[in-house]
Amino acid sequence: MTSSLAAPRCEDTGDCDIRCGVDQNDVDLWLLLLNSVATWAMVGLIWFVQRVHYPLLALVSSDRARPIALEHQQRTAQVVGLPMAIEGVTTLGLLAWHPDEIAAGWVWVNAVLLAVALSSTVLLSVPLHTRMAETPDDSVGRRLVITNWPRTIAWSARGVLCAVMVHQVLTH
Repeated sequence: MTSSLAAPRCEDTGDCDIRCGVDQNDVDLWLLLLNSVATWAMVGLIWFVQRVHYPLLALVSSDRARPIALEHQQRTAQVVGLPMAIEGVTTLGLLAWHPDEIAAGWVWVNAVLLAVALSSTVLLSVPLHTRMAETPDDSVGRRLVITNWPRTIAWSARGVLCAVMVHQVLTH
């Protein structure tokens, strides 16, 4: 199923205006585009967290850490929830349906990078945030900065890979 973003497909009518719906064969393309947008949203967020937010959390004294950590958890969930959900669903979708212009291996690498980012979140970041909220000490903020690098690298690599895949589809 070859997808083309460059040329609208309305073979039935020869008429390409707003009435043209999405061809079923373009589902793979839409999955890729949504995946790319959600991934780049997360790339921007993770770099903000890595370079601005976590270093600031590292400056918070342990006597003030608990309320700040709880507020951080609530606000962060509101910001990252939608892009992470879109990323997860569209990554799974791309494993099943990806544009022919993209080798399946790239889609799998993209999925593995998401698994690295999410595993790092669950196994490293969440426990540190929990510790900051329950039994804070001055080292937690510094450890957040250090242990966030796997997520930052994984999401950045996903962003580059998504850009490469979109480029392949657009120029093929």
